[in-house]
Amino acid sequence: MLTRRAATLLAASTALPRFAIAQADQRLSITIAVQRIANSNTFDNLREASNVGERTAQMFNERLVEIDWRGDLSQKPGLATAWRRTDEKTVEVTLREGVRFHNGDMLTAEDVAARFSPEGMFGDSRPTVDGKTLPHAFSSIVGQGSKELPKEIPPVARRLWPGLDRVEIVDARTVRFHNATPDVTLEGRMAALGSEIVSRRAYGEASTWLEYARKPIGTGPYAIREFKPDTTLQLDAHDDYWGGRPPVKSIRLVEVPEASSRINGLLSGEYHFACDIPPDQIAGIERNRNFEVLGGVIQNHRLTSFDRFHPQLADPRVRLAMAHAVDRQVIVDALWAGRTRVPKGLQWEFFGDMFIADWNTPEYNPARARELLKEAGYKGDPIPYRLLNNYYVNQVPTSQVLVEMWKQVGINVAIEMKESFVQLRDRTLPRGVRDWSSGATLNDPVGSLVSSFGPNGAAQQAREYANDEFSKLCVLLETSADRALRKKAFARMLQIAEREDPAYIMLHQAATFTAKRRDIKWKAMPAYQMDFGPGNFAL
Repeated sequence: MLTRRAATLLAASTALPRFAIAQADQRLSITIAVQRIANSNTFDNLREASNVGERTAQMFNERLVEIDWRGDLSQKPGLATAWRRTDEKTVEVTLREGVRFHNGDMLTAEDVAARFSPEGMFGDSRPTVDGKTLPHAFSSIVGQGSKELPKEIPPVARRLWPGLDRVEIVDARTVRFHNATPDVTLEGRMAALGSEIVSRRAYGEASTWLEYARKPIGTGPYAIREFKPDTTLQLDAHDDYWGGRPPVKSIRLVEVPEASSRINGLLSGEYHFACDIPPDQIAGIERNRNFEVLGGVIQNHRLTSFDRFHPQLADPRVRLAMAHAVDRQVIVDALWAGRTRVPKGLQWEFFGDMFIADWNTPEYNPARARELLKEAGYKGDPIPYRLLNNYYVNQVPTSQVLVEMWKQVGINVAIEMKESFVQLRDRTLPRGVRDWSSGATLNDPVGSLVSSFGPNGAAQQAREYANDEFSKLCVLLETSADRALRKKAFARMLQIAEREDPAYIMLHQAATFTAKRRDIKWKAMPAYQMDFGPGNFAL
């Protein structure tokens, strides 16, 4: 006979497995097919300052100030809960309490100061004021070690923070950013790609910069478990995340270069998400009611950039002719199914009062293009067009359309396929034009036109562009607090860079589309960034 005590014990024993099951992690582990995981095969965004780097950056890293991508694109608290101006050169920042890194350490002011130190970012580079380079303001941050930064990191850091002198530790929860010059964009720079905060201790313990950069220890909702270059990136939920329990158990990104393979893998159930979907494939995917495609225009513009020192492009009239030969609306309609737009030059409406509303890119005018070529004495000599194989969605089809449009007005452009960005930027052979994109890293022209084409920008550092007046105006834009003067300077810079001495041809605003299972509730951001944080994923 079963006694009351025995029955009670039996009931308890049978209940335990059900309790254990209820407590098991029921979150979904997801797989995402991407065209590319990282161009540099590292995850420090001063080196991986790219569209694909932006996609994953804030899965594992965070910044002091964030952009409200789910809202109005305004600045919002991130690892900082508050910030205030003490003068035109200084911002005091209050750090969020209770933030834990993936290695268990708590965020302190020392982590922030270490990130913005010579060892963490700037190397031997210093701000330049009135043509003079400032002496070093402080010694090494203790615990950083003696690891050598890759040579390309300090120039990119100075592109993002041209005037930063030092970060002062006030107390464990407070730091002050001291700039060498007035800068109205300091808060925006804190929210920009490349300003992520990483663990000071983990950085110091890494034997090399590469070891650190393959697995940075941040504070984001997911922590890097394993990275296999050119293959996969595996992340796990960081359950001590200050913003709440991450809704996904693990994220696996798989590098699948061909769009058709990404789509087929999604439809077969191999992937939960497929990124970088060409617009002409959207209708086919959505014919299956189990799937949908989200996305649209983002804060990024697609350009074709010039090497103005190429013999055939030295005369600005040839470059302007190439701009007048391009029918941008045809590209938008034919290759993007009207899902993007032709913008008003290299700027965005979220620049606010700095936006030049009455500006437009050079109009499609083949007759004017032919006149300019005749005036310049262009004889039809070939101009090389370096191209990657669809790094950007529709890149190859767009290049083929451009070459044909240029041919119609008498410009001889020859496509040269390249396998990597190293080959794309190689200066040992003649360069002509290449594809590029310019993102809005912050809500001011210094985050796009200046950072791309200014004295510290990628184009001038690569010796593809130079214009003395333009460069002087860049410095004014970076150092003046007079908003009216800054707006006038920006308007003049657009005139130079897009008409008088063209640095690029504006094609269209970038757009990105992601296909997914329809039963997954997830919202796409107006950026390459993919957000799987609390509140943006559910079944």
